[in-house]
Amino acid sequence: MKIILLKDVENTGKKYEIKEVALGFAKNFLFPKNLAKPATKENLMWLNKKQKETAKKAEEELKNIQEQVSQMDGLEIIIPAKINEQGKVFGSINQALIIEKIAEQGFEIKKNQIELKEPIKEPGEWPIKISFPHGLEAEIRVIVVDEEAQEE
Repeated sequence: MKIILLKDVENTGKKYEIKEVALGFAKNFLFPKNLAKPATKENLMWLNKKQKETAKKAEEELKNIQEQVSQMDGLEIIIPAKINEQGKVFGSINQALIIEKIAEQGFEIKKNQIELKEPIKEPGEWPIKISFPHGLEAEIRVIVVDEEAQEE
């Protein structure tokens, strides 16, 4: 029996795929759990419309992400920090602090988007990559300065 999957089904297929399955599997498992519907002419037309909507939504999302990446690329963020006599930062500059400073610039990102192998513990300029969906990246510069020197 030909069916249209409404959700990903392990060992069967992905959402919106048309598959050939056993009649019993479809009637006893897929249909009662709303995981699939029969591949009738009406349902195939519905699927075609749904796929077009999904493609349009993905295209709009990509456009929005590209715009955000272009605005964020090359952004400089200054983070004042206490520096000890050895020239090290008290504590460290981590992803949460970087996210906070980026948010002050009007951008919203998540912790897992920042590629920071280890927290920053010294003053200076640090290039940081920010990953976005669709394989896009932006590179920002985090500038760690002595907060006492900045106040003067």
